[in-house]
Amino acid sequence: MTLIAIQFGNALGGAVIVETVFSRQGIGRLVVTVITQKDIPVVQGVVLMLALIQVSMNLILDISYGVLDPLLSTAESPSSSPMRESLSPSFGFS
Repeated sequence: MTLIAIQFGNALGGAVIVETVFSRQGIGRLVVTVITQKDIPVVQGVVLMLALIQVSMNLILDISYGVLDPLLSTAESPSSSPMRESLSPSFGFS
């Protein structure tokens, strides 16, 4: 699932290249056009929109981890977990 979120970000970045090379109209072509025209407010808006989409995807992914894997959604703190104590090295000291 983590790879899906990473690949989604890569697809958003790759849209600029694909749309420019193949002369397709889309968000990537819009970014290239407004950057060459130095239309800063549109560039800021598009970058903000793409960042919000990426953050939303990561948030949805993080929430879905808790829903799909019940072991991750326990309310116990990690420092008081018995598993944590068994994994910590003792280095021979008491």
